[in-house]
Amino acid sequence: MELLPLLVLVLLFGLLIVLPARQRKKMQANAAAMQAALTPGTPVMLTSGIHGTVAALGEGTVDLEVAPGVVITVARPAVLEVRKPLDAETTGGSTKATGFVDGDGDPTDRTH
Repeated sequence: MELLPLLVLVLLFGLLIVLPARQRKKMQANAAAMQAALTPGTPVMLTSGIHGTVAALGEGTVDLEVAPGVVITVARPAVLEVRKPLDAETTGGSTKATGFVDGDGDPTDRTH
Protein backbone atom coordinates (compact mmCIF):
# COMPACT_ATOMS: atom_id res chain seq x y z
CA MET A 1 0.00 0.00 0.00
CA GLU A 2 2.93 2.34 0.52
CA LEU A 3 3.87 2.07 -3.17
CA LEU A 4 0.41 2.96 -4.49
CA PRO A 5 0.90 6.77 -4.51
CA LEU A 6 4.29 6.34 -6.17
CA LEU A 7 2.79 4.01 -8.78
CA VAL A 8 -0.01 6.52 -9.50
CA LEU A 9 2.55 9.32 -9.94
CA VAL A 10 4.62 7.21 -12.33
CA LEU A 11 1.51 6.36 -14.39
CA LEU A 12 0.44 10.01 -14.56
CA PHE A 13 3.94 11.08 -15.60
CA GLY A 14 3.90 8.39 -18.30
CA LEU A 15 0.55 9.65 -19.62
CA LEU A 16 1.86 13.22 -19.71
CA ILE A 17 4.72 12.06 -21.94
CA VAL A 18 2.95 9.50 -24.16
CA LEU A 19 -0.29 11.31 -25.05
CA PRO A 20 1.26 14.53 -26.38
CA ALA A 21 3.84 12.53 -28.33
CA ARG A 22 1.09 10.51 -30.05
CA GLN A 23 -0.86 13.67 -30.87
CA ARG A 24 2.27 15.35 -32.30
CA LYS A 25 2.98 12.27 -34.43
CA LYS A 26 -0.59 12.27 -35.76
CA MET A 27 -0.36 15.99 -36.65
CA GLN A 28 2.94 15.41 -38.50
CA ALA A 29 1.40 12.55 -40.47
CA ASN A 30 -1.60 14.71 -41.44
CA ALA A 31 0.69 17.56 -42.56
CA ALA A 32 2.85 15.19 -44.62
CA ALA A 33 -0.23 13.70 -46.31
CA MET A 34 -1.60 17.16 -47.10
CA GLN A 35 1.72 18.31 -48.58
CA ALA A 36 2.05 15.13 -50.64
CA ALA A 37 -1.45 15.64 -52.07
CA LEU A 38 -0.76 19.16 -53.39
CA THR A 39 -1.47 19.68 -57.09
CA PRO A 40 -1.14 22.73 -59.34
CA GLY A 41 -4.20 24.97 -59.08
CA THR A 42 -4.83 24.22 -55.39
CA PRO A 43 -5.47 27.32 -53.23
CA VAL A 44 -3.29 27.21 -50.10
CA MET A 45 -2.24 29.29 -47.11
CA LEU A 46 1.34 29.39 -45.85
CA THR A 47 2.44 29.41 -42.22
CA SER A 48 3.19 33.13 -42.64
CA GLY A 49 -0.43 33.80 -43.64
CA ILE A 50 0.26 34.33 -47.35
CA HIS A 51 -2.54 33.03 -49.58
CA GLY A 52 -1.96 31.83 -53.11
CA THR A 53 -2.45 29.11 -55.69
CA VAL A 54 0.01 26.30 -56.35
CA ALA A 55 1.61 26.97 -59.74
CA ALA A 56 4.19 24.16 -59.80
CA LEU A 57 5.72 21.57 -57.49
CA GLY A 58 9.38 20.72 -56.94
CA GLU A 59 10.90 17.94 -54.87
CA GLY A 60 11.02 20.01 -51.70
CA THR A 61 9.52 23.28 -52.93
CA VAL A 62 6.22 24.75 -54.06
CA ASP A 63 5.88 27.58 -56.58
CA LEU A 64 3.00 29.72 -55.38
CA GLU A 65 1.17 32.34 -57.45
CA VAL A 66 0.25 35.07 -54.97
CA ALA A 67 -1.00 37.56 -57.58
CA PRO A 68 -1.51 37.38 -61.33
CA GLY A 69 1.98 36.91 -62.78
CA VAL A 70 3.71 36.92 -59.37
CA VAL A 71 5.16 33.52 -58.42
CA ILE A 72 7.19 32.83 -55.28
CA THR A 73 9.05 29.63 -54.36
CA VAL A 74 8.66 28.32 -50.82
CA ALA A 75 9.58 25.12 -48.97
CA ARG A 76 6.83 22.48 -48.86
CA PRO A 77 6.65 22.52 -45.02
CA ALA A 78 5.65 26.21 -45.24
CA VAL A 79 2.23 25.16 -46.58
CA LEU A 80 -0.07 25.21 -43.56
CA GLU A 81 -3.43 24.35 -45.06
CA VAL A 82 -5.36 23.84 -48.27
CA ARG A 83 -8.02 26.50 -48.70
CA LYS A 84 -11.36 25.42 -50.11
CA PRO A 85 -13.33 27.71 -52.44
CA LEU A 86 -16.78 28.62 -51.14
CA ASP A 87 -19.71 26.97 -52.89
CA ALA A 88 -22.51 29.12 -54.27
CA GLU A 89 -24.84 27.15 -51.98
CA THR A 90 -23.08 28.30 -48.82
CA THR A 91 -22.99 31.97 -49.85
CA GLY A 92 -26.70 32.09 -50.56
CA GLY A 93 -26.45 32.61 -54.30
CA SER A 94 -24.09 33.98 -56.85
CA THR A 95 -22.01 37.07 -56.17
CA LYS A 96 -19.36 38.94 -58.09
CA ALA A 97 -16.72 37.47 -55.77
CA THR A 98 -14.59 34.56 -56.94
CA GLY A 99 -15.56 32.35 -54.01
CA PHE A 100 -12.25 32.51 -52.17
CA VAL A 101 -12.05 33.78 -48.63
CA ASP A 102 -9.27 36.09 -47.52
CA GLY A 103 -8.02 36.70 -43.98
CA ASP A 104 -10.94 38.83 -42.81
CA GLY A 105 -13.55 36.22 -43.77
CA ASP A 106 -15.38 37.99 -46.59
CA PRO A 107 -15.22 36.76 -50.18
CA THR A 108 -12.33 38.23 -52.12
CA ASP A 109 -12.85 39.68 -55.58
CA ARG A 110 -9.64 38.84 -57.43
CA THR A 111 -10.65 40.69 -60.61
CA HIS A 112 -9.06 43.99 -59.48
